[in-house]
Amino acid sequence: MDVPIDDLLESVGSFLDREVPFDAVEAWDQDHRTPYDFLPRLANLGLFGIPFPAHYGGYDAPWTVVSHVQEQLAHRWYALGSILSRVVAFGGMSLTEYGSEAQRETHLPDLISGKRFFTLALSEPDAGSDVGAVRTRARRSDRGWVVTGRKTWISDAQGASHLVTVVRTDAHSSGTKGLSVLLIPSDAQGVSMSVIPKVGNNSMPSFDIGFDDVEVPEDALMGTEGHGMSHLSSTLHYSRASVASTTVGAAQRAVDVARQHSLERIQFGRALATNQVIRHRLVDMQIKVDLARLTARHLAHLISTGADSRRWSAIGKTVGTETLQFVTDHGMQILASAGYTVESPMQRIWRDARLFSFGEGSNEIQRELIARHMGIGAPL
Repeated sequence: MDVPIDDLLESVGSFLDREVPFDAVEAWDQDHRTPYDFLPRLANLGLFGIPFPAHYGGYDAPWTVVSHVQEQLAHRWYALGSILSRVVAFGGMSLTEYGSEAQRETHLPDLISGKRFFTLALSEPDAGSDVGAVRTRARRSDRGWVVTGRKTWISDAQGASHLVTVVRTDAHSSGTKGLSVLLIPSDAQGVSMSVIPKVGNNSMPSFDIGFDDVEVPEDALMGTEGHGMSHLSSTLHYSRASVASTTVGAAQRAVDVARQHSLERIQFGRALATNQVIRHRLVDMQIKVDLARLTARHLAHLISTGADSRRWSAIGKTVGTETLQFVTDHGMQILASAGYTVESPMQRIWRDARLFSFGEGSNEIQRELIARHMGIGAPL
């Protein structure tokens, strides 16, 4: 990308001020508005092509640029940072790492131009952190594959054009062996969806998905049959890096809201910020956000340089999500009843925050991954 990152971020900032005003985000949350109509507008800014080769319409820019942009988008509206992850991490990087050249030629240009996005269909009622418990079955047919099973808690599934779906292609296998990845159109015959009501992330709806003898062609297979776990592992650092950056953006927004309230709220004849206990609480919040930001940027640097980022992806995801919970909890305490109204951005970020320490791989699992890299953990 020839445009300097500061200029790019300035363009994104101008776009957000014009198209995504802060006040509108609260109304959109209450209305459960999704950000899918922003896809072409984000594409026009060049955001979906950042890390991809020019051959497909991308810019060959490092992942550090993605990290900066995701933080900026999530600071305004988490759903925008999340939808960038759907396009780039779950879509483009899955195609780049283990998709076929035909799949890349077919889908990457449309992803980069904002015409579509993918989402990952992995979790099942009995298979969350335990990927080896996947039961959704894909059996061979004369025309390709027939998929039967159920997925749950699949974010943005109804808006996605395709589901990057983890299935068991070897009926006699167990654990993570015998898993494969199929690219299934979300509107394929036999696919059914129902929305899951939840307490937060209203603009990022989650779905329960049924696969009732869904037929897809042979070329729906992504990568090598039976190597699904290794394929997933090849892209997890991208999705976890995305969570690290987006949670930093949301956390900074929470600190900003709490800081502004502490300057404006008068109690006992003076602003809240004049109380040392409030100032120090805000300082502790900002310290955690700054450290989480440094972690996310270091992770993005490792990815950009091709270094082993597995340990730092677990660290970045854990630090970012727990920072977000910390600052929203303390932010709610600072705002008190003012933060508990539905008009307050603090309550929205607070509700949203609770998901991320167990979404995208629970933080308990992340700690086990870190322990393994320290040489003290048991295999997962």
